[in-house]
Amino acid sequence: MLNEDVLIAPSVLSADFTKLGAELDAVRDADLVHYDVMDGHFVPNLSYGTAILKQVKAATKLPLDVHLMVSNPEVQVPWFLEAGADIISFHLEAATHANRLCAQIREAGAQAAVALNPATPVCLLDSVIEDVDLVLVMTVNPGFGGQSFIPNSVQKVRKLSELCREHGVSPAIEVDGGIGVGNARDIVEAGANVLVAGSSVFKPQDRAQAIAGLRAQGRLGLEARR
Repeated sequence: MLNEDVLIAPSVLSADFTKLGAELDAVRDADLVHYDVMDGHFVPNLSYGTAILKQVKAATKLPLDVHLMVSNPEVQVPWFLEAGADIISFHLEAATHANRLCAQIREAGAQAAVALNPATPVCLLDSVIEDVDLVLVMTVNPGFGGQSFIPNSVQKVRKLSELCREHGVSPAIEVDGGIGVGNARDIVEAGANVLVAGSSVFKPQDRAQAIAGLRAQGRLGLEARR
């Protein structure tokens, strides 16, 4: 994944599923489509599975960024690879064999990613950071959309950036939860370069303008980082 620009990933969790095709068309100026899978066990909510993912894939040309918030990622990863995921994030907290799972995802031609809950320290990535294409830092406790950004997430992203430099690797750093124009600059300046946005993209009437606003703020953070 390219790290030279800020990528915007609208989360379809906030979309109107009665007109999903139109909703996806409205965010065609984005870079990825973020797809949250919740199992009602790892997180206290249920969302959707592979059948909807196949419909999303048929309705958009954007890469599909699948976030598995599930207790059994080893079982479910093959399902979502077969359904067309381009990136798969599984939670480090739920994975028994994280390195093996990353290899499985990569061997299937997708990008491998690990996700961290807000209370999970970055240091736990030390043994897997060289095997991933992306790290997803949750900036809210996963399970529900529309939550408020956890402020100390900015410092957590800085620590993750430092860990990557120590290992000589540069995976994409994705943030998810309460991301909007008010914090996009700071979180990108800290080291993030993929912004997942649900309510801040799908709530406004003009989705293209919302995406452009997020990207502009993110690029300001990118310039400040340089």
